[in-house]
Amino acid sequence: MKVFCGRANPTTGSVEWLEEDEHYDYHQEIARSSYADMLHDKDRVFKPMADAAVKIVKKNGFSDKIKVINKHSTEVTVGPDGDIPCRANILVTELFDTELIGEGALPSYEHAHRHLVQENCEAVPHRATVYAQLVESRRMWSWNKLFPVRVQTSLGEQIIIPPSELERCPGAPSVYDIQLNQVSPTDFTVLSEVLPMFSVDFSKQVSSSAACYSRQFEPLASGQAQVVLSWWDIEMDPEGKIKCTMAPFWAHSDPKELQWRDHWMQCVYFLPQEEPVVRGTAHCLVAHHDDYCVWYSLQKTSPEENGRVHQMRPVCDCQAHLLWNRPRFGEINDQDRTDRYAQALRTVLTPDTVCLCVSDGSLLSVLAHHLGAQQVFTVESSAASHKLMKKIFKANHLEDRINIIEKRPELLTAADFEGKKVSLLLGEPFFTTSLLPWHNLYFWYVRTAVDQHLGPGAVVMPQAASLHAVVVEFRDLWRIRSPCGDCEGFDVHIMDDMIKCALDFRESKEAEPHPLWEYPCRSLSEPQRLLTFDFRQPVPQKPLHAEGSMELRRPGRSHGTVLWMEYHLTPDSTVSTGLVEPAEDKGDCCWNPHCKQAVYFLSPTLDPRVPLGSPQAVSYAVEFHPNTGDITMEFKLTDATD
Repeated sequence: MKVFCGRANPTTGSVEWLEEDEHYDYHQEIARSSYADMLHDKDRVFKPMADAAVKIVKKNGFSDKIKVINKHSTEVTVGPDGDIPCRANILVTELFDTELIGEGALPSYEHAHRHLVQENCEAVPHRATVYAQLVESRRMWSWNKLFPVRVQTSLGEQIIIPPSELERCPGAPSVYDIQLNQVSPTDFTVLSEVLPMFSVDFSKQVSSSAACYSRQFEPLASGQAQVVLSWWDIEMDPEGKIKCTMAPFWAHSDPKELQWRDHWMQCVYFLPQEEPVVRGTAHCLVAHHDDYCVWYSLQKTSPEENGRVHQMRPVCDCQAHLLWNRPRFGEINDQDRTDRYAQALRTVLTPDTVCLCVSDGSLLSVLAHHLGAQQVFTVESSAASHKLMKKIFKANHLEDRINIIEKRPELLTAADFEGKKVSLLLGEPFFTTSLLPWHNLYFWYVRTAVDQHLGPGAVVMPQAASLHAVVVEFRDLWRIRSPCGDCEGFDVHIMDDMIKCALDFRESKEAEPHPLWEYPCRSLSEPQRLLTFDFRQPVPQKPLHAEGSMELRRPGRSHGTVLWMEYHLTPDSTVSTGLVEPAEDKGDCCWNPHCKQAVYFLSPTLDPRVPLGSPQAVSYAVEFHPNTGDITMEFKLTDATD
């Protein structure tokens, strides 16, 4: 039997469904599951996958005491002929995500108490408490709202303003979960103490009904209330002696004992609108939740006092939060990045330039107009991006100055350009379907598709791209791929072997995306350019291939190779989606915070128990396949004796 799996296709800029072997999706799910990360979390309650559980139970000698039921808990039956003979008196679960309730913990507990456990049962964990802290942060607020964008032109400064719909929009209800410990304390101003917002006692009947909880506080400082930082802790026992907390370092009782996790992080929530607060003036922070989602609001009085018991979940009505994810908001609001594109544009624009912009929901078309292009066309192939860009153009009185074409690039005709030839093909490039850095090579395929519409001597910007790599040692991210071996006295080698088998199926030779600004690492080699893609020419017919090695110049465990793209706007201007600064003496890496980089894990180094000998280099072989847009790769440690 075959299964269909979604994959980004760089040749079309869309997600396509491919037919794969029936085991592919299963193997990929296991390979990228981060189960190993959960087992390395020494504070966590562990429930292994049902498929491996039976074997692990047997290997550890508990087959006569532990019965594995491969069902969702809501399907378990109780009774003489049921899955369990009677109601249980202890409920042991792990149903949590970073938001606590986002994986359906509340309805699952609600069902368990009604149908599976005794009335006065004990639950492990026993209780969870959600905490919140109100802050002002221009950086984090830039992940949620479109800021005015400034452009220096020959006529003076022009300002691209956001539409009023974007200003009023409460935003998307989804939480932004990040490694909050990697956000610099200089990036936000604390406006409140850490506030315990609500608790859930799992040993009693749990309700999944919508609810809200308010906490009155006096601001520690005056400022603009914009963002709520949130996390939770769980008490394993009724007395609260055994506790597991997700608190960031500044709120942790013992920062030296901080446990790194990637399965549970911290939450960033955005208030519907920023609101001024004055130090010493009482306010109420309100946490709202339904069965799966949490959101926050700021009020001057408690909901009970003003009669507003429940506020509906916020819904984006401006299109921007549906089209742009949080990092994309930050990227568009990066004024330094905008200035770099504007500087490059000034070197190629002339008064008679006819510009075609191809990137999803990009402001480059507005830059080109303000910097003097005679005529600007922009392709927005999705209805959402088309609608959003129309709003932005209208707010800036450009609806008659910039032509939006709602077509796929390969379907463009001469009539779409009013019979004119394009003299500047422009892209960031950015496409919403891109998952890995090289997926934005779709721009190259667009350039090839519109070749007939380019005039003699037409300029393509960026003129080229290059794929780069560096060998790194991660501080913590290696744990998600590290075998566990033993967990609290239980032998779980069976699960390690299952994950290794899944990796060997295909994943071990594929890279996966990670926002590395959240995951500190050291470079052990110098960055190296692997492949170059010349956008001035159409996509070639033959593959591009490169092989070689990267010499290790610093000591450490070579956990993986990080890959990223660099776009060469002009011969003198380059934008990197990876390293943005040369590595420091110790090799500490500084990554572009708006992009995900690709990580190719080097399996032998991920088990800290295995001695490595003395590897001196990492060899590589990479190949770009024009017919699919894929880049295949293999990286290997090379010993001194090789």
